[in-house]
This record gives sequence, structure tokens and C-alpha cells, in this order.
Amino acid sequence: MEAATAIRSSFHIYRPSNSSARSGVLITNGPDFIPFSFKSRLSSRWIKHYPSVLHSNPGSRRFSAIGASLSSAFESDGSTSQIAPLRLESPIGQFLYQILVSHPHLVPAAVEQQLEQLQTDRDAEKKQEEPSASGTDLVLYRRIAEVKANERRKALEEILYALVVKKFMDADVTLVPTLAPSSSDSSGRVDSWASQDEKLEQLHSPEAHEMIQNHLALILGNRVSDANSVAQISKLRVGQVYAASVMYGYFLKRVDQRFQLEKSMKVLPDGMNEEETNIEMRSQSQSDSSNPEVSSWSGGISPGGFGHGIKPTRLRTYVMSFDAETLQKYATIRSKEAVSIIEKHTEALFGRPEIVVTPQGTIDSSKDELVKISFGGLKRLVLEAVTFGSFLWDVESYVDSSLVSSTSCL
Repeated sequence: MEAATAIRSSFHIYRPSNSSARSGVLITNGPDFIPFSFKSRLSSRWIKHYPSVLHSNPGSRRFSAIGASLSSAFESDGSTSQIAPLRLESPIGQFLYQILVSHPHLVPAAVEQQLEQLQTDRDAEKKQEEPSASGTDLVLYRRIAEVKANERRKALEEILYALVVKKFMDADVTLVPTLAPSSSDSSGRVDSWASQDEKLEQLHSPEAHEMIQNHLALILGNRVSDANSVAQISKLRVGQVYAASVMYGYFLKRVDQRFQLEKSMKVLPDGMNEEETNIEMRSQSQSDSSNPEVSSWSGGISPGGFGHGIKPTRLRTYVMSFDAETLQKYATIRSKEAVSIIEKHTEALFGRPEIVVTPQGTIDSSKDELVKISFGGLKRLVLEAVTFGSFLWDVESYVDSSLVSSTSCL
């Protein structure tokens, strides 16, 4: 059995000068795989150490009745079917999760109602004036307001997550469960899930699909077609690649939407139909030194290894034509909620990483868990992660447009 000794990580931390920055920012060294950095909770766990129940409203009786029946069923059974690795905790999140299990076709209407209620609650709170008195009363008022804001933020996170899960269900794609050795596989492999690569690939435009193939080539090298070989890999490193691939999918969907719009309007920049050989050579040379990858498989990387098969594409050339300001805009994750969802979903899949920094400032990998996984399983994880990021952009945009005015985060 072949074993992988490491996945070299080049996640480097970029600290923006503006300490109040709240969004995740992609540091772009090449459009096929983009290292990411966050001044957020995500950086502190996965990247930093590595270079109300349904409210009663007029017309909501059918949801109240469904909610009552679901709650009764949940209490009697004690659990719900596992359709996603992350368990939702807020009352709204648990309600939507139960609807996803039993009445998925009602999720859009239920989400719309929840968003309306969140907006109503926030508007009502804005109209309340702070008490004129100072001291304990004022501190208590502000603390209550802070708790309510955090509850709304958590509910909004879980609404976004429920919508992402719904999109996977609509595509007939089952999310990968929490990674653990399969009881039916004596070898101890964690990738016992069925291959759904074709379904995942079909969810993207032809131009985005080409970029995703380049992304896979950068990570897996010449093993991209070697589905059956099994490797023993650091669980933390696989989790890092998954989280970065989610963010790459988010970025890719943003730029692909703009590309498709300009293509339909026939206003693409000149030369978009030509191969940009100089761009290909430049991005390939950058990728060797600055992108996360599978770096040292047993037996080493062959001359056709890392970066093998990277091809110039129209969308790739289009992204490279962006100026710095435009690229910064499209390479920014817009909300704290989206960053939190990426972190929590990744933790639900791979567990909370235990990272120990030595006095010398290096990472102690002695407690790093190794997992056995096939290259086909790694490919499936990356494809799912990219699609998750793409869906996250879609639902974030939907929620943003559904709210009458922007919330505290969107």
C-alpha cells in the first residue's frame, strides 16, 4: 500500500492593516488554487498555524402544524436522519433541519418566513431607544441587545447552511459524513462513500469545470486519475485542503457569474478566445512555490506530478486580467456567517484540530492523526468542497436579496 508522508501546506497569514476588517480575503498567486487567510475564527483553527422556533404569523398555520408534528416525532424518536455532518443548534436551525429530513420541498417557504421574522425583530429593536439612565440598567440593556444579536446571527448562519444542504439534496448528491474508519472496511479506510464525481462536476459551467480540473491537478498531480490507490495522510492537512477548496469554490462562482454575464452580453475583453501562453507559464511557476499540494507521496513526485495537466482556460485568463482592486473585491468572503459556516462544516467533517506550537515556533505534529484514504476519495472531497463554496455564494446572495435591508453581517 502506498503511503503519503505529507501534504505541504503554504497557507500563510496575511494581516490586513485595518484591524476592523471582518471578511475573509484570498491572497491570489494563481487562479487555480488560491491560498487564503482570515482575521477570523477560521484562521485560528484550520489555517492560522499553518504557512426561535417557527414564529406564529398570519398565514403560517401549515408550518405551525408541521412544526408541531415534527417536534413530536423528534421527541419520540430522539434523533433525526443524518443528512449533513454539521448538527444545527438554534431553534430555527433545528426546525429547518427537521423539514429537510421530512418535507424538503417546504424549505424555501419556511426560510422566507424565518427571514421575514428576523428582519421584523431587528427593525423593532432598532426603534427601541437606550434607557437614559446610566450604570447597571444601561449595561444590562446593552448586554441583552448583544445576546439577541448573537442569536440572530447564529440563526442566520444555520439558515444559510440549511439552504446549502437543500441545494445538495436537489442535485441528488449526498454530503460526505464525518470522517471515520468504516466498520465494513477491514483496511480502515475512511472513504466508504459512493463516488458522485460526475454529478458534482455537472453542477458547474463548462468554464468553471475547466478551472476545477486544474485545481484538482494542482492538488493531486498525476494521481488525479489514480482512484484506487490508498494513502495514509494527515487528517489536519486534508481538512485544510477541504476548507481552502470551499473558499476556492466560493471565489470561482463569483467570477464565473461575472464571466457568464459578460459572455452573454458579448463584452468580454479582447483576446479571450486565445491561449495566453505567458500567463500559463507565469502561474505555473508561481504555483510550484506558493500553493497547497500533495507534496511527497511514497516514491516521490514524478516529472508529471504536481501541476501536471494544468491548461490555459478562458475563465483562467479572464481572472488574470483583473486589476488588483477588482480581484480583491471578488476574492473576499462577504460575511462572518459564511466564514463561520466553512469552519464549522470542516470541523464537523474532520474534528477539531489539536495543534501544538513548540517553543521554537514550529508545529508539533506528533499528535496529528493519520487517515487512510484513496485518491478517488480525496478527489471526491475536493469536488464536494468546491461545490459547497459555490452553493454558499448562491445562498448568501439569495438571503442578502431577500432581506429588506442589510443585516448586521450581510
